[in-house]
Amino acid sequence: MGICLSCFKAPAPPPQSADSMLTGKDKEDVQRSEEVQRLTPHTTVETQLNGNSKPLSEKPSRTFCSLLPGSLGREKDVSEVKINNLFDAYKEPNRDVILADGIEKLCSDLDLSPDEFKVLILAWKMNAEQMCQFTRTEFVSGCKNMHVDSIKGIQQRLPDIAAEISKDSEIFKELYRFTFRFGLDVNLGQRILPSDMAVCLWKLVFTGREPLILPRWLHFLESHNVRGIPRDTWNMFLNFAETVGDDLSSYDDTEAWPSLFDDFVEYENDAANQNVSKDRIDSNVIKEDS
Repeated sequence: MGICLSCFKAPAPPPQSADSMLTGKDKEDVQRSEEVQRLTPHTTVETQLNGNSKPLSEKPSRTFCSLLPGSLGREKDVSEVKINNLFDAYKEPNRDVILADGIEKLCSDLDLSPDEFKVLILAWKMNAEQMCQFTRTEFVSGCKNMHVDSIKGIQQRLPDIAAEISKDSEIFKELYRFTFRFGLDVNLGQRILPSDMAVCLWKLVFTGREPLILPRWLHFLESHNVRGIPRDTWNMFLNFAETVGDDLSSYDDTEAWPSLFDDFVEYENDAANQNVSKDRIDSNVIKEDS
């Protein structure tokens, strides 16, 4: 009879329990983990290969992303459908654009006058190419930029933007430069802002932060029948107003100021000299009478 090799195999040892394979220290760790699991019914314990254990919550806790600063107080996403519906409420019946009548109605719903500073801010945030007109693209992108999709949302957002402008000179400078372009009539191909329009826009854009020199500057423009304001004169007036202060004593005519500023300073100095001379004459007359 042949020999079966299987007869020479040692009998398989009885299966050992997991506990019997652990060292004393490992048994203590497992017992400790089981105790923690028993006392915390909503938490399971995962035993890692190195014998350590870590709790796994049945319901995940706050994720790492939720702890980032940007996620705290994050605004809800706006609805482009709502923005388009809002645009449709004010646009022309036969044209995909909001014109003067629609803007007037929009301002009324916002409890604003069309010539208010906040309306200029609204046009700026929409990057409007032309006064008294909002295209659908401008309106939708502007509302997205402000993160609003309703009249109430716009009403709440505009004061916040106005506060940002008053605190940040760089943001104001962006609005200031936009205002010049906004005042041009693109249909006429204007490159120079008509003087009367410039006067109105200077008064509007400086709402709440009027330079001391502004009233005298506007008086000069109106009294000298200045025809128009070029872009560089508009832009540099901001620096001019900050540099010369109220008495024009800091004005340096050797710097590259627009010639209109030279004329203004000369006019102001002549007026100041005339006042000094008049005061002297009046003083002498008083002395002679006395």
